[in-house]
Amino acid sequence: MKIQFYKYQGTGNDFVMVDNRGGNFNYNNAEFISSICDRRYGIGCDGLILIEDNNDLDFTMKYFNSDGSELGMCGNGARCVTQFAKKLGIINNSAIFQASDGAHHAEIIDNNYVRVKMNDIDMSSYDLIDKNFDNIYLDNGSPHLVINSNDIDKIDVFNEGRKIRYGDIYKHEGVNINFVEFTPDSSLFKVRTYERGVEDETLSCGTGAIAVAVVLNYSNIINKEEIKISMKGGNLKVSFSRVGDNFSNIWLSGAVSEIYKGEINGDIKG
Repeated sequence: MKIQFYKYQGTGNDFVMVDNRGGNFNYNNAEFISSICDRRYGIGCDGLILIEDNNDLDFTMKYFNSDGSELGMCGNGARCVTQFAKKLGIINNSAIFQASDGAHHAEIIDNNYVRVKMNDIDMSSYDLIDKNFDNIYLDNGSPHLVINSNDIDKIDVFNEGRKIRYGDIYKHEGVNINFVEFTPDSSLFKVRTYERGVEDETLSCGTGAIAVAVVLNYSNIINKEEIKISMKGGNLKVSFSRVGDNFSNIWLSGAVSEIYKGEINGDIKG
């Protein structure tokens, strides 16, 4: 049986989308999902996203990394799946959907600009390595390490990120590593991210952008509650409200577009 898919991207973070409201896609086959995501022998993408029925909300988003694993929340994927849900006629310009870390609200601002509301972050719950911002760990639906870096364009993100991701501290659960370069008067912060599951640098990471923005504000590097993040695939905006150690009303905003659609020979349940 052939399965129709659509490919979307959000600031260079690209995903294969499948309407699985019929429940036929076999997402328990990690090898099949990985083969779809393979950039040389498959369609090629950072992850696979399924839309499924939800009795109480608009839909359920199921996200799989390119290695076939179902791990954590994907901010850019959430923005893309919202646009996909509109294409399918499930929503108009707003949605409340279920993801791995709970329910999320999303809004389509125009045809190619989408924002999604993320979970609150309480920084007091973390044993911070260095509050003065050398490197800080937090989990906002996906685990992130934010590292203060100089001359970010020269960093070997693949090897340096892999060294940390498979080091003694994070090798079992994995972690996304975000290298950030800043100046105190900067209005746009440059970030490069090594993503677990993809196991390489990606052009953009939505939850990584949020992690960086929260850390910049929490470390008193920038006092704004709206921060622009520059990634290799484009710019993202993160806005939030902060009271003490708590960050709430967190929104991730940026461009989204459909790239193309096609069919694959599906691995069907049964």
